[in-house]
Amino acid sequence: MDRVPILKIGDILLVSIQIDMEDQVALQLQENLAERIVATGCDGVIIDITALDIVDSFVGRTLATIASISRVLDAETVVVGMRPAVAITLVELGLSLPGIRTALNVELGMALLARDRAGDDDLDTTLAVVEEP
Repeated sequence: MDRVPILKIGDILLVSIQIDMEDQVALQLQENLAERIVATGCDGVIIDITALDIVDSFVGRTLATIASISRVLDAETVVVGMRPAVAITLVELGLSLPGIRTALNVELGMALLARDRAGDDDLDTTLAVVEEP
C-alpha cells in the first residue's frame, strides 16, 4: 500500500498527497498524522492536495476528521492547493469541511498558520498581564 509522506518544517507538518486517495490510504494517513502530531508537538498541519483531481465524499469526510483530530491534539489544519473542480465537487456533495481552513498554496498556508501563532502569542501576553497582581 502507498504511503503519504509527512514532512516536518519547523512547527508545521506538511502532508503532500501525490497519489490517488483510496479509502485505505486516507485512513492510514489519518492514523499516521495523529501519531506524528503527538510525537513532534507541532502546532500546524498543512495538507497539500494540488495533485488530487478528485476528492470523493469519503476523502472529504476523512480530511474533516483529520482536522478535528488535529485540533484536539492542539494543531490547526490548513488544506492548500484545492483545484476549482474539486471545490465544486465538494459543494455539490454537500461537504463543507468543518474545521478546515484553506489557502491557495503552501506558502499562503504557512503564512496563515504563522498569523495564528502570532495571534496566540498576543493572547498569552494579555492573559499573563491580567493574571499579575
